[in-house]
Amino acid sequence: MDTTTLALGALVGLAIGLGLGYIAKSQLASQSIKAATEKAARIVSDANARQKDLILEAKEEKIRLVREAEDEARERRGELTNLERRLHTRDEQLDQRSDMLEQRDRKLLEKQIELDKGREELDKLNLERVAALEKVSGLSAEDAKSILLEAIREEAERDAVKLARSIERRAREEATEKARDIILTAMQRVAADHTAEHTVTVVHLPNDEMKGRIIGREGRNIRALEQATGIDLIIDDTPETVVLSGFDPVRREIARISLTKLMGDGRIHPGRIEEVVAKARAEVDLVMRQAGEQAAYDAGVPGLPPEVVRLLGRLKYRTSYGQNVLVHSIETSHLAAVIASELGVDVMAAKMGGLLHDIGKAVDHEVEGPHAAIGAQIAQKYELPFKVINGIAAHHQEVEYACLEAPIVQVADAISASRPGARGETMETYVKRLEDLQAIAESFGGVEKSFAVQAGREVRILVRPEEIDDLSATRLARDIVKKIEDQLTYPGQIKVTVIRETRAVEYAK
Repeated sequence: MDTTTLALGALVGLAIGLGLGYIAKSQLASQSIKAATEKAARIVSDANARQKDLILEAKEEKIRLVREAEDEARERRGELTNLERRLHTRDEQLDQRSDMLEQRDRKLLEKQIELDKGREELDKLNLERVAALEKVSGLSAEDAKSILLEAIREEAERDAVKLARSIERRAREEATEKARDIILTAMQRVAADHTAEHTVTVVHLPNDEMKGRIIGREGRNIRALEQATGIDLIIDDTPETVVLSGFDPVRREIARISLTKLMGDGRIHPGRIEEVVAKARAEVDLVMRQAGEQAAYDAGVPGLPPEVVRLLGRLKYRTSYGQNVLVHSIETSHLAAVIASELGVDVMAAKMGGLLHDIGKAVDHEVEGPHAAIGAQIAQKYELPFKVINGIAAHHQEVEYACLEAPIVQVADAISASRPGARGETMETYVKRLEDLQAIAESFGGVEKSFAVQAGREVRILVRPEEIDDLSATRLARDIVKKIEDQLTYPGQIKVTVIRETRAVEYAK
């Protein structure tokens, strides 16, 4: 009973709860619909108000654009009106100018007609004048014109020749004066004192007993020394003296140093001789290399090949008429540099050519030919500049000059060699050698005159063409060369030139 009552009570309570929840839910839904309706009404109201604002703004923008378009159109109409007015004015001006030009053309045409008439009258008068002149002179107009032109041409040629000679004479005078100034400047800037040097060929001994020690038992010491050095030792009755004889100055210097060291050491035998000679040769090589490097530094010529520097150092032991060749080469380089700088040419090429111009003398005892040609071959072998090669080859005029630096090297060489005291050869000896050359040349039949030039390095011979023909001239040159080689002693080589010319001379009487 209690259980049933409780169940009914629960069902009633549940029904009541459901009814109350439905009622509450219905009320909430009604309120939500009402709120949504009110919000939608507000949105619609706002949209209508915004639409009216937009319409008003659009109308105002339309009015503004229309007003701006009307203003712009009004301005354009004003500009077009002004442009039309200017064009009209310009058309009027062009019309006026056209009228003026037409009037000017008419006047010019009238003047042209008058000028044509005047020209015709002048031509007629000129023809009458030419006819009258032809009648008086007996010449046609073409002949008279040719004579006149020829006279004018001859007069112009004479004036041109006079002017050219005047310019040439003035240029020669100025060039001579300029060359004299340049040479004097070079000589003053590179002034140097000279002391004649001679190759040392005599070795002094401490006593005469040393001669026997140098000769050795059965001459073995002197033979070993001569074989090791390539120099002959002359031991005669001269007290305390040994003479060294040989063409190579470097070998002679090695022999001198070796003999001096052997005497100082006291141990003289073939084994010791070979050892001392080897050390002396290394010492001389070092001295030559250092001398070559110092010479290149003093002359201001860097970058020379090592072999060229070594050959340059060999000149330290070479003399020419008592003048040290290495010192002469350095001075020639300085002189050539000064002259080149004054003339505005390649100073470095001139300096290098002056320094190396006698490089052939370092090996001229080993290689046949003049030292200038040998030096040029050395320079070409080591790919030195062409100007340097030509300067070396042409410094005795044995080849033609190919650049301005070549005669500069020759002039610098002559200045250095001709300084007072530079060379030991006397004037009498020099003149005697030239006289001997000319005497040998003039001793042959058919020779008219002979001239020794280039300091005795060339003999030029003039022959009588009626006695010597072309074939005989070649034979004569060969015979003179053979006689010079047999009778004279001279350095380098001597060029023999036989000149045969035929002249036809007539006299107009």
